[in-house]
Amino acid sequence: MGYRTLLRDHRGLLGICFLAMFTSSMGQSFFIGLFQAPISERLDLTPGQFGSAYALVTLAAGFAVLRLGPSLDWVSPRRFALLVLTTLATGVLLLTLSPWWGLGVLGLGLVRFCGQGMMTHLGNTLAGREFVALRGRALGLTGMGLMLGETLLPPLVALLLVLLGWRELWWLFVLVLAACWLPALVRGPWPAAPGERPSRGQRLEGPRPFRDARFWRLLPLLMTLPVTLTGLFIYQAVMTRDLGSTLTVYALALTGMGLAKLPGALLGGRWVDRLGPVALARWYLLPFALALLLAIAFGGHFGVWALMVGGGLAMGTQEPIATSLLVRIWGAEYLGTVRATLSASMVFATGLAPAALGIALDLGASFSLILAGMLAFLVFGWWLAQSVLRSPEARGE
Repeated sequence: MGYRTLLRDHRGLLGICFLAMFTSSMGQSFFIGLFQAPISERLDLTPGQFGSAYALVTLAAGFAVLRLGPSLDWVSPRRFALLVLTTLATGVLLLTLSPWWGLGVLGLGLVRFCGQGMMTHLGNTLAGREFVALRGRALGLTGMGLMLGETLLPPLVALLLVLLGWRELWWLFVLVLAACWLPALVRGPWPAAPGERPSRGQRLEGPRPFRDARFWRLLPLLMTLPVTLTGLFIYQAVMTRDLGSTLTVYALALTGMGLAKLPGALLGGRWVDRLGPVALARWYLLPFALALLLAIAFGGHFGVWALMVGGGLAMGTQEPIATSLLVRIWGAEYLGTVRATLSASMVFATGLAPAALGIALDLGASFSLILAGMLAFLVFGWWLAQSVLRSPEARGE
């Protein structure tokens, strides 16, 4: 059984997961960054104030995902999706129409919470829980929804901004997504609620990842790509200057990253099903590690291309590996809880990483030194995870 069988027999549910990941693009940093200048002007914020507000709402979104994400273990997925979509639309309206900067920042927080947080949580949890034999392939196909957004939306936004204002463009995207979600909500093959809601005051059953040493040992490995790539995206101007490249080359390489994610996701999903997530978890960061070494050693246009393509290959494989590994260790029954904890951790990390790198740059660190630090973090995360990957639970024994 392969991708053809999966698409033939389960295209409805896969379509819902794919659409959730594509919808998450509206709350991702790459999309919001395209509108940083007009949003700052609208809210009367300086670039520094916008950055601080962005970090604040990102951290708040992480706490909200941690609190509300586990509900996907007992709430009907259809109802969950409808609530997230309604909150996302409310956030867009506050961001684009509010006459007061405070409500605008609240709208930005809701967009981050529902986009990067809850929509990715919905798509990955559904795919990871509802598919068993072909879980890796299903997660690979689901992740392509975000890849499509990263590849399609930046040039599309640049084109449409010639014809529309930024607020009208956001409203247009909301209408298009609503037109896509309406038939899915009405006729989609939604699974039933996976469990019963705990009674008021009843202690939640199941794993508590933040109290589990295995989770903390896996976390640096799984956070390596989100943390380091966020730093590369945010400080692209400094990176290209220090490496002796240009922003034009970076823009082209970013497209290369999007294309590199495709084989990473498809091959990664297939290999997870055949070899298991543990075997791949040991090696999937190797392309990015090699890319960091090449960028440090050679720099220039070649170094920028290496970082983007190597990061794309590794990022494409991460989600099938990560979610399958969570299911292997903690079980599919509580995937909503564990996946929400991981999602919240990712949100926290991507909110704090730019601040940490900014301090390093202010202290005079070269970007080559920062890349060396990223490589050291990668190696540390790989080493720390080995005891968990060798455990009987991870090996399925």
